[in-house]
Amino acid sequence: MSKKALITGVTGQDGSYLVELLLKKKYEVHGLVRRTSTFNRGRIEKFLNLKNDKQNKKFILHYGDLVDSGSLTKILSKVKPNEIYHLGAQSHVGTSFEIPEYTLEATGYGTLKLLEAIRNLKIYPKIYQAGSSEMYGNFSANKLNENSSFHPRSPYAAAKVYAHWIAVNYREAYNMFISNGILFNHESPNRGENFVTRKITLGAAMIYLGLRKKLVLGNLEAKRDWGYAKDYVEAMWLMLQQKKPDDFVISTGKSHSVRDFCKIVFGLLNLDYKKFVISDKKYFRPTEVDSLEGDSAKARKLLGWQPKTSLKSLAKIMLKSDIEYIKKLK
Repeated sequence: MSKKALITGVTGQDGSYLVELLLKKKYEVHGLVRRTSTFNRGRIEKFLNLKNDKQNKKFILHYGDLVDSGSLTKILSKVKPNEIYHLGAQSHVGTSFEIPEYTLEATGYGTLKLLEAIRNLKIYPKIYQAGSSEMYGNFSANKLNENSSFHPRSPYAAAKVYAHWIAVNYREAYNMFISNGILFNHESPNRGENFVTRKITLGAAMIYLGLRKKLVLGNLEAKRDWGYAKDYVEAMWLMLQQKKPDDFVISTGKSHSVRDFCKIVFGLLNLDYKKFVISDKKYFRPTEVDSLEGDSAKARKLLGWQPKTSLKSLAKIMLKSDIEYIKKLK
């Protein structure tokens, strides 16, 4: 009998790659989606038409909301998943400064409501809780690991710190299998267009095709540890295949600046980024995080995981996808 997995945040970047991975592993996959006035299912559309046969279970969506305990209880009692991948959140750092209350409600309290619903139903799934490198803020260590201190510098990061510690508390208080994945930045063609790497590949593609003359960004000196989302969801799955729950940093161990990424992307098009990219302080965060670089030695040793995709290869994948995307729109 195939395993059942429930994914919150299934329509997001990570959710789409996780659905693909789990279906290949013959899971029955269930996704939690919010009912909205418009469908936001472009990333997972191709999985919705799969045949429901013995070899490949259908991908099933359920309407619910992390801020609505009743809907969570109803879905959990119906699905009774073996594994839960909790990816749902208001996940944009900049936006969290504009809607801090909702960010805490969905990202922080939503995690608590999910865990409490699981506990009250007396079901015992293995749970993955999605953390973020943003929880560290401007920590002084060169490489950040599972023992590094948190110093959140945005409402989003603060909400993620709450989600992390409430997961640890439920793990210790109620003996629940909950693993926290502290994932550093991970990108892909499925990344939202308001995230900086996608802004760069999409902007460069438009400039290359003659549809734009300039690309305006915020802080070009901010450094991040960027990996490929498709590699990172494999780490999520590996965490739930272990005998004991634990916390793991997932990263490449190499950081690059936004300027570096611009140089790589425009270079792939034989263009000089300096002629097209402008930095505007109005796009800076109220509290900047200057540099983030992770140490994933624990995950490499205990999970057998390692990143497979270099930053240049990732840039090629994203750029090719965005050029094709724009040509289709034209």
